[in-house]
Amino acid sequence: MLFILLTVGILSSCNNDDDSDSNTELIGNWKLIEVLIDPGDGSGTFNSVESEKIITFENNGTITSNGNLCDMSIASDNSTSGTYSNSEMSFNSADCNNPDYDFTFEQNGNTLIINYPCIEPCQAKFIKE
Repeated sequence: MLFILLTVGILSSCNNDDDSDSNTELIGNWKLIEVLIDPGDGSGTFNSVESEKIITFENNGTITSNGNLCDMSIASDNSTSGTYSNSEMSFNSADCNNPDYDFTFEQNGNTLIINYPCIEPCQAKFIKE
């Protein structure tokens, strides 16, 4: 009986570390890896891109990028910045044509997807560096 209790205690104290990505913090650098532009029929898929575009979320609610935050451009030659809300999962930037527009994003582990204003789905996928 004691052996069974010890075995159960040891087995229940084991922890699977595979869930480490689910706790990835938003704060830090995110590199653009894929974009999605749907042709209008729902068949759009993410496509890999070669880009040096980085988005950085700071502790103070600031978001910066070496590229344009306002569009899905893969270029990394136009620094922009703005503010974000982690609770609302959105950001805006005075550098955009409509500075009051809230771009929404979703984070799942080490993947970040930003939604852009298009008639059909337009998204950019970033990976945590």
